[in-house]
This record gives sequence, structure tokens and C-alpha cells, in this order.
Amino acid sequence: MSHVEEFLTAEEEKEIINAIVEAEKNTSGEIRVHIEATAKIDHFSRAQQIFHFLKMDNTKEGNGVLIYVAVDDHKFVIYGDSGIDRAVPKGFWDTTKDVMQSHFKKGHFKQGIVEGILVAGKELEAHFPWDHNDTNELNNAISKG
Repeated sequence: MSHVEEFLTAEEEKEIINAIVEAEKNTSGEIRVHIEATAKIDHFSRAQQIFHFLKMDNTKEGNGVLIYVAVDDHKFVIYGDSGIDRAVPKGFWDTTKDVMQSHFKKGHFKQGIVEGILVAGKELEAHFPWDHNDTNELNNAISKG
């Protein structure tokens, strides 16, 4: 079994997907998680590639967020689409990053991802509130590379 498959149990993956559903209840923002073993290029560039590969740049408001985790590299990236970048202040993702990092340092990876998703949802809610015409534009499943 690969490190990616061992990183989270099936139950932990369900908890992460439930966190995505919960986080998206109050925002039109779209959140996805991608996990892979390692990146052959710098992690930010790899997160950009995955973001595009998952068609996250096709949301109506440009408000997709990818939480990218490279398991063997011990790195993660929170990558937001251009609509988010235009609407939020510099350092917008710092709170989410700090929450995730504190859990990851303790080896609590599932909890770090769940808390990161929930914080990201709260952060997005202020700039991209949910409205009654909102539809879930992206799959909530965890993708793996």
C-alpha cells in the first residue's frame, strides 16, 4: 500500500468529505482536497497544476480552493482561485494555514485537514456568501495522485 493510501483511513476520508459539505453550506466557495506522495516540482506550482486538472478554475465566481497535501514531502498548499485573490486581503489564508500546520506538527493529519476546511469555509463566507441559487459546482471527493 502506498503512503497516500495509508495517509487516511476510509473513515477519515468520510470525515473530510463531511467537513467540505459543512463548510460549503454557508458559502458559494468550492473546496477540494488532493493528496499525493510527492511533487516533482515546487509545491505551489504542483497545486496550480492539480487545481487546473480538477477543473477548479471553472467555477462561476472563481472561488475554488484546493488543499493540496504532498505526504512524503511533508508539505501542503492552500491554493485559491483568482476570484478569491481579487476579493480578499493579503495573508487571507494564514489562519487556515496556521490551524492546519499546528495539527500536522502533532501528526493529526485528518484533524488538520478537517479544521483547515472548516476555517476556509468561514473565511470564504465573508466574501462569497451562499445564496439560494448556489449549486455545488465541484465534486467533494478527495482526489489522489
